[in-house]
Amino acid sequence: MLRFRRFVTLLLLAFALAALPAPAAFGAEGVGPAKKLGGTTSGASATTTTSSSRTSTASGKEALAIATTSPTAGQTLSGKVAWEIGVVSGAPSKVEFSIDGSVVWTDTGAPFAGSLDTAKLADGPHVLSATAYGAKGVKATAKVTVTVANAAPAPAPEPTPAPAPAPGSAAPIYWGATVGIHLAGTQPPWDMAGLDVFEEEVQKKVSMLNFFQPFANCNPTCSFYGFPKTPLESIRQRGAIPVLSWSSQSIPSSKVEPDFQLSDVISGRYDAYITDFATKAKAWGHPFFLRFNWEMNGKWFPWHEGVNGNQPGEFVAAWRHVHDIFTAVGATNVNWVWCPNLEYSGSTPLASVYPGDAYVDWTGLDGYNHGTNPAHPDSWKSFSQLYRSTYDKITGSLAPSKPLMIGEVASTEYGGSKSAWIKDMLARIPAEYPKIRALIYFDKYDTGMDWPLETSTGATTAFAEGIQDPAYLGNAFSGLGGTKILPLG
Repeated sequence: MLRFRRFVTLLLLAFALAALPAPAAFGAEGVGPAKKLGGTTSGASATTTTSSSRTSTASGKEALAIATTSPTAGQTLSGKVAWEIGVVSGAPSKVEFSIDGSVVWTDTGAPFAGSLDTAKLADGPHVLSATAYGAKGVKATAKVTVTVANAAPAPAPEPTPAPAPAPGSAAPIYWGATVGIHLAGTQPPWDMAGLDVFEEEVQKKVSMLNFFQPFANCNPTCSFYGFPKTPLESIRQRGAIPVLSWSSQSIPSSKVEPDFQLSDVISGRYDAYITDFATKAKAWGHPFFLRFNWEMNGKWFPWHEGVNGNQPGEFVAAWRHVHDIFTAVGATNVNWVWCPNLEYSGSTPLASVYPGDAYVDWTGLDGYNHGTNPAHPDSWKSFSQLYRSTYDKITGSLAPSKPLMIGEVASTEYGGSKSAWIKDMLARIPAEYPKIRALIYFDKYDTGMDWPLETSTGATTAFAEGIQDPAYLGNAFSGLGGTKILPLG
């Protein structure tokens, strides 16, 4: 009878795990070690201990479950795509990635992901299988069947090119990238091998490098990510300026995160954590960009005022609250970047989420040319078709005294010439957009979109040629002093 009861208990647990929803993918890769946060109310003291975030069943074994977040079952794939695994429960020590039963690589650190080169596979169906390994021999597997089709799509008609920008004397522009795992297996700055490859491809050293870090990892209990001194220092030692995209959320990411509403930030629930982070930023002492809660006018992140129980006016209040903590501890080396998405029909009005000139050092903009990529079909748009209107609003009336950073930008290959798009962008920015004084290319596969330069030789060559313009600055900033990062020239 005892054995029968144990069997029933395990069977019920298996059904419960199978019913758990798959987590949404988060744009960041390779964030550093998380810490437990002791105290979650205003004025509470913070204690930090390392956490393995293990979950146990009545039998003493870990409850482990995973799901494939990208690609999706039945999806048709071509070129290089991201293969991403979300952890539903438990804390696996490693995940093995297999194609048609053969292991192709192993990932030992969350987030568990890799770059799948479908050009190495025959066209047709393939089974992608991921096996996670937890404590005491516990395993969990997630499988999807996809179809590989690498036959070249029929070329779309070339759009009528815009007139070439008029030559002129351009102001200097900091430039860099967000580099994904597809170049070397681990995202910079956690491992700089990928940045080495990127710089070799474009034949120039970056003057900026962006990476992402959320407040916490809540899988299943919340551990908080501390101030990333080591990656920031690694970037600085290469002569580049660090850009940290820091978000008031947990991973796995979702638009609904009840413990990470804007009201939680405003109320002081995370003051101890934020104060510790700010104090360590001050102690590090070098200037860097902090791109906090970006794309706040869109509806896809949990800090948007239209989701997650957030209310109008709370974004500005939360921003100012966090900024005030950094000011109070004297972390003046932090340069605040307010970076909305390009405006679109239904986006939140920019003026309602702008914290004010006293709380912003640089403005920013994110925007992509999705073209006709089937993962996110739209229409082919040039850089100016995408950026001109929102750029004019920010630099003309909302924040005319602030320099502007392009925080994320890239183009697909579908619907036009990616190489021509990149060439036009790099020529047009210094000639026609004088307030753009920093540019970060998003060289990373994301949700099925082919953003990296490496999707074609033409795109890589076009970027390499365009970035040689002396307006785009090299890596001369390891000794950057002071507190505020100002445009040069």
